[in-house]
Amino acid sequence: MTKTSQEATLAEHSLGKGEVYDFGRVLVRTRWRDSAPLCPAGHLPHKGGDQQLCGWLFSCNVDSWRRRRRHPISPQVGEMSGRTEGGAKELNLSSLRGYLAVLSFATINAHFTAAVYFPHNGCDLPRVAIAAAKADNGTITKSRERNMIEYGHFIGGKRVAGTSGRKQDVMQPMDGSVRGTVALASQAELRAAVENAKAAQPKWAATNPQRRVRVLMKFLELVARDYDELADILAREHGKTIADARGDIQRGLEVVEVCIGAPHMMKGEYTDGAGPGIDVYSMRQPLGVVAGITPFNFPAMIPLWKIAPAIACGNAFILKPSERDPGVPLRIAELFIEAGLPEGVLNVVNGDKEVVDAILDDPDIKAIGFVGSTPIAHYIYSRGTASGKRVQCFGGAKNHMIIMPDADMDQTVDALIGAGYGSAGERCMAISVAVPVGNDTANRLMEKLVPRVESLKVGPSTDSSADFGPLVTAQALERVKGYVDIGVKEGANLVVDGRGFKMQGYENGYYMGGCLFDNVTADMRIYKEEIFGPVLSVVRAPRYEDAIKLANDHEMGNGVAIFTRDGDAARDFASRVQVGMVGVNVPIPVPIAYYTFGGWKASSFGDLNQHGPDAFRFYTKTKTVTSRWPSGIKDGAEFVIPTMN
Repeated sequence: MTKTSQEATLAEHSLGKGEVYDFGRVLVRTRWRDSAPLCPAGHLPHKGGDQQLCGWLFSCNVDSWRRRRRHPISPQVGEMSGRTEGGAKELNLSSLRGYLAVLSFATINAHFTAAVYFPHNGCDLPRVAIAAAKADNGTITKSRERNMIEYGHFIGGKRVAGTSGRKQDVMQPMDGSVRGTVALASQAELRAAVENAKAAQPKWAATNPQRRVRVLMKFLELVARDYDELADILAREHGKTIADARGDIQRGLEVVEVCIGAPHMMKGEYTDGAGPGIDVYSMRQPLGVVAGITPFNFPAMIPLWKIAPAIACGNAFILKPSERDPGVPLRIAELFIEAGLPEGVLNVVNGDKEVVDAILDDPDIKAIGFVGSTPIAHYIYSRGTASGKRVQCFGGAKNHMIIMPDADMDQTVDALIGAGYGSAGERCMAISVAVPVGNDTANRLMEKLVPRVESLKVGPSTDSSADFGPLVTAQALERVKGYVDIGVKEGANLVVDGRGFKMQGYENGYYMGGCLFDNVTADMRIYKEEIFGPVLSVVRAPRYEDAIKLANDHEMGNGVAIFTRDGDAARDFASRVQVGMVGVNVPIPVPIAYYTFGGWKASSFGDLNQHGPDAFRFYTKTKTVTSRWPSGIKDGAEFVIPTMN
């Protein structure tokens, strides 16, 4: 068979996974071998012999499925064959959703066979930016556009596109590229989500709590199945390492596990025979529609800390996650629906201050939980409570580690390195101030600490050997570098300077190395203000009393730690320090999930903490019933307040 000039240009191409190529437009006819796979979200690809592929195409990561042994399918199921037909109606392949990567592409006389790979990212989580598949000249060119994800909202049990016309870029911090865009909701879009939640909540509240928590059980199962996918999305959008991303998810799941005990936690009280023929009992009932506004630094953990107790108590929940890393919160919502949560009980609305203010002012939202900076926490608490809502807000931190002369210095430095520089310091529980007691203690600390800071390995999120990755945005990077500049101007001794760090091959990423200050004083801005980066300040305290005074006098009071071998000093410190969470030889004293999490002073606004028993108190209201039946009622009216005679 003689090849035409067109055919001569058609050759086999090996294309990189996840890359975007311009294929033009063609009419595609599909022929699936055996039966088409069903994706975890329940979507079915268009299938059948020689039928036109139209609308959406959904499939999944075949290799991943085989690992999970969820479906006995073979890789051949993922093969497509098709042909181009002159004059036929064109199909724009850019309408297909899924994360499409062509592994190979071979063509003969305008016929093609393509092995395709669709990793499951929630089906419509990414929209593939494929222009088309040209058959006129048979060339394959790489598109100038990246494979862009378009994040909308999650309302009524499904993803929906934004309608406000406003959006912003979602970055990939490790290389500084634009990963996608996220829609920014209007007040009207928030209101639509609230109406949807309001309609779904009564039936959910009427579902007995044991059945409600079965959804949580199934959700845990599904997250275990998709752990790698969630960690990958989280790391790419936040910048933390994969290992740290997995920890983010796990700490959220631990709260979900505790919330499986909701039937017990929601039990009321009962007094039989409180008076003649009188019984008194109390019950906990859900508030209705509640909302959570969560930060960028823990896009899995903090949303789960809010969602799990709220829905376990019978509420409907509106989540406004950070617009910087919206992928995981949207995926979490999908997994809850797959786990059996009724549509509308959990809605996710992405946005900025416009939607935050809409949440604060909406009359049908009864309670709000927030985690973020102290100024924003104060704003949300003030405006939310002024609207008559129940509000809990958790703000910034400046966490101290007190190092006593008797402390095991090797153990102390190990703890300090991880707590100070892990996740690039973007944690509200990071240790940002080390307080050695006594000059000798400080000198021994610096002797061991300096080489450890100098040897920290900074790397991309996908580097399993990296100690920490990039910061979340270019603006965050410049802000942290700016604080280091301020510290130098204020007279602190910059012992290790990581400002000039560049990651080879990732020059556009938001990286900086670890920075270490010595001889910082309490009047400096780098001591008083939250930096939220890989910067550690050493403040030398002459005596133990000076050290505890530093922690007590600071306006923030989130977490604090003391490292010592002296039990008496540890007990005294735990009793006297004016901080909400205390660690004794534990650098990051985040309480386990069945205790509550919360700081003091300017680190917290509201009466109740997060997770543990306080979460069930926050998301419910108590009703007390006093009952008496006819056999105990005496004749005649009573005009005085009832008392126990």
